[in-house]
Amino acid sequence: MADHNALPLIILTEKFASLPGIGMKTAQKLAYYVMSMEMKDVEDFATALVNAKKNIHKCKCCMNLTEREICPICSSDVRNKSIICVVETPKDVTAFERTREYHGVYHVLHGLLSPADGVNPDSIHIKELLSRISGGNIAEVIMATNPNVEGDATAMYIANLLKSLGVKVTRLAFGLPVGSILEYADEVTLYKALENRNDM
Repeated sequence: MADHNALPLIILTEKFASLPGIGMKTAQKLAYYVMSMEMKDVEDFATALVNAKKNIHKCKCCMNLTEREICPICSSDVRNKSIICVVETPKDVTAFERTREYHGVYHVLHGLLSPADGVNPDSIHIKELLSRISGGNIAEVIMATNPNVEGDATAMYIANLLKSLGVKVTRLAFGLPVGSILEYADEVTLYKALENRNDM
């Protein structure tokens, strides 16, 4: 931003620009919009940010984000806990829940294997998944990572680990375009991919 702008406005713009997908022009627009807001609305916005960061953590069971110790999906009496759908991010859980067709539970890895980026099996929640499965009563694990190089490598790595435990491992049928991202898939495409999943 130009030197004539107030320093707090420049800092606010830079903070917005540090968010993924926000360019400098959009960041500047957001910063100016904040300046036009009522002080009460700005304070509410700031409080919501702080409260979300303070109060949301990973579910002890599935690693999804929740404000409880165990998330509502894991603690539900109506979910089929013998089927675990393994996803990369919490956003993918939201995508599946939109279909209203999946009634099992989830496991969120919070990343994909990528040695070039320094992401190895200890960097994501694979150990926690293995621990859940070795606890018994798991009939199927659905690998629902994105259909790209990292997603496929992660799915294959986990499938190989699970085969020794005698658990059925399936992969989403991709009806989803190769290289696509699950969170942007429409409900019907995602449901069809889930319905026609393949053995690994």
